[in-house]
Amino acid sequence: MAIREERNQTIITELILHGFGDLQDAQAVLFLSLLLIYILTMTGNILIIGLVVANNNLHTPMYFFLANLSCLEIFYTSTILPKVLVTLRGNGAISIPGCIAQFYFFAALAVTECGLLAMMSYDRYVAICKPLYYATLMTEKLCIFMAVASWMNGFLSMSVMMYLMIRLTFCGPVEIEHFFCDLTPVARISCSESQNFELLGFIFSTIFTLPPFLMTLTSYMFIITTILKIPSATGRKKAFSTCSSHLVVVTIYYGTLIIVYVLPNTESMRKLNKVFSVFYTILTPLVNPLIYSLRNREVKKTLGKFVGKLIQNTKAQEQETIFSVG
Repeated sequence: MAIREERNQTIITELILHGFGDLQDAQAVLFLSLLLIYILTMTGNILIIGLVVANNNLHTPMYFFLANLSCLEIFYTSTILPKVLVTLRGNGAISIPGCIAQFYFFAALAVTECGLLAMMSYDRYVAICKPLYYATLMTEKLCIFMAVASWMNGFLSMSVMMYLMIRLTFCGPVEIEHFFCDLTPVARISCSESQNFELLGFIFSTIFTLPPFLMTLTSYMFIITTILKIPSATGRKKAFSTCSSHLVVVTIYYGTLIIVYVLPNTESMRKLNKVFSVFYTILTPLVNPLIYSLRNREVKKTLGKFVGKLIQNTKAQEQETIFSVG
């Protein structure tokens, strides 16, 4: 632990992440599980981006937003999981600048994801409820504007939080009771006034989670209402299955965010916050490619063609090798 003396007070320059220290007996299993999740998350999201970029048939508003979401999930999970894995190997130390940077990127990307999910729900609403106006409403310029606005909104708004966090002084205890540098755990170990930091965090959490969640929920309610009017039972069942899975994932993501950052932070809730945090930091980036993309018929068709070409190329190279040897 690095420390320095200032005005007869010990000022800390390095913190210790508690991680999942309460699960000492399962550290090895937890490490392997999270490592597998990280590999799968990165592979799935990189695959989605590659498929969308390479296939002209996927150059539509829906897949444009999906590619943005996959790009976000790559950065999002990389902000949290690598340090969690290092912590599980016994090194939970993190510098103050490193802690601030982790919080900033995590918070900025979380706000951006809330915006992107809302934009994606609006896109699906227009496509299903107003199909005749889809091409007119969801123009390329509008899609780019909505995506850029979501990214800028996240990073600019969290710059204010980062500024307030930089001004905090830490003098103990040195251990953060969490697996990453989150708002409340960091504020709790600060020995300077952190009320403004926590208050602004609550205000931003309310603004950037509740309205997008309500917008997303409203869009899917209209979508489900429209789906129920479809005459074909098969088509109705298929469309409802897709939209309901989207809605479940979105509800879990927003729900856990709201529980952790908007609801009162009581002692009993504080103990559960680490569990809820696992959903929106680790599990959501893993399941988003599966729910939004890999279950989609067009994506599966594109993926099948890609795998087929890969197999053909492999066989051709093997035949060339055999021919050259012979």
